[in-house]
Amino acid sequence: MIEPLASGSSVPVSASDSPASYRLLLDGQPLTLEELAGVAVRRLPAQLTSEALQRIAESRAIVENLVGRGETAYGINTGFGKLSDVHIGPDQLEALQRNLVRSHACGLGEPLPEDEVRAMLLLRANVLAKGFSGVRPIVAETLVALLNTGVHPVIPARGSVGASGDLAPLAHLALTLIGEGDAFYQGRRIPSAEALRQAGIAPLTLAAKEGLALLNGTQAMAGVGGLALVRARRVTELFDLAGAMSLEALRGTPAAFDARIHTARPHAGQMAVASHLRTLLEQSEIRESHRHDDPRVQDAYCLRCMPQVHGAARGALAHVQSVIEIETGSATDNPLIFGNEREGTILSGGNFHGAPLALAFDYAAIALTDLMSISERRIDRLINPDINEGLPAFLSPEAGVSSGLMIVHVAAAALLNDAKVLSHPSSVDSVPTSGGKEDHVSMGMTGALKLRRIVEHAECVLAMELLSAAQGLEYRLPLRPARAVEHAATKVREFVAPLREDRVLSGEIEQLAQAIREGHFDEWRG
Repeated sequence: MIEPLASGSSVPVSASDSPASYRLLLDGQPLTLEELAGVAVRRLPAQLTSEALQRIAESRAIVENLVGRGETAYGINTGFGKLSDVHIGPDQLEALQRNLVRSHACGLGEPLPEDEVRAMLLLRANVLAKGFSGVRPIVAETLVALLNTGVHPVIPARGSVGASGDLAPLAHLALTLIGEGDAFYQGRRIPSAEALRQAGIAPLTLAAKEGLALLNGTQAMAGVGGLALVRARRVTELFDLAGAMSLEALRGTPAAFDARIHTARPHAGQMAVASHLRTLLEQSEIRESHRHDDPRVQDAYCLRCMPQVHGAARGALAHVQSVIEIETGSATDNPLIFGNEREGTILSGGNFHGAPLALAFDYAAIALTDLMSISERRIDRLINPDINEGLPAFLSPEAGVSSGLMIVHVAAAALLNDAKVLSHPSSVDSVPTSGGKEDHVSMGMTGALKLRRIVEHAECVLAMELLSAAQGLEYRLPLRPARAVEHAATKVREFVAPLREDRVLSGEIEQLAQAIREGHFDEWRG
């Protein structure tokens, strides 16, 4: 729950809103994607509730009682994975947890961006807030302190198979908690011990169970995939806008978006897209100019079937969102602690397995790739002189001497190809690990990273279609398109000027994609 720190009752909704007066209260309950992005991207502060701290303390008391009685429980006073049958003496419990963190910090590749690291910190703290992990309250409080002071552990992107959770990424997160490894702080990569010192945070000495509680979980894949989905939802809704602009530039008809058609096949996403398109296409001079003398009976599928295709993608992403939001409030480590200090029970299970997320990320990747595919067909239709309804070849002001947007379409095709390769599901693969103890793994982190890259491609393809459609509309003047389309085309022109002669467009496409990412076109979402 996000609450105001001082006066006010609304939640910041854009980058221009200051997060200074708001905080996210963590009590172990599911978080919305908006709350996740609020802390990870807009940097709202977080705070554990008193109820959460009480639950954490009660759970910790069960662990301490077990250790005091000399009973054996996995991960508390045993080895891990294949070594779970090895008993660890009381004098070695701290070393056991410290060595676990060090040995599992085996990630490789580029560091995760700070917003994804923040998402991991937030989600890990919220999971501990549920009170099933057996850690001391100081562990959850230190995670929140890292968030609120901007100490971001350096976490390599690669190395998780998503089975006993995201072991390697979470180990790198835990390294910073104990003052080892590196962290980003105030724009610099420095040793974690120094970052903690500058931020006024004491490093932890991990007690029994705490290293394992920090490493078992799905917070890396959930953080990376969750933030990718925030962007995916935006780009999915804005493909409606790009499609509406393309339809106007191609003198298409909105007849296929009639509500009666979609009520007859009432998928929620399909009906929502049809309604959105009807709104975007209101009051169009271009439409009126060919309403009664157009020999075409119907448009190509890339125009006519936008509600069906875009709507199916919306449905897929809605499902993925529900999976992620359930996961944000789920206990995903092992073992889990239940009961109270007098009647505590420690149970081993498999909540750390990333299968729910892995399958969902693959679904989202397929949906976005299909959106890119239909968008690429509209770009081709805009530039192809054989089918572009009288527009200049390649939308060039002087075709032949100038190539116009020929290579914009080529670049879109290249990104689409990469997305098609990436949309092969990683969740169908499993490589047994840990001496065969972890004999089925999810590859969920692979799915999350693939999804993030596909979203980046989709943002660029969306930018290319907006650029191409806006150029097509230039050739329909003085006829004006629908009011919303005209306003959106004006917004495009803030980032990309009309093409009067050939010029280098790659930087402008990137700039337009960044504008999409930053929410400059959000008023046309629907």
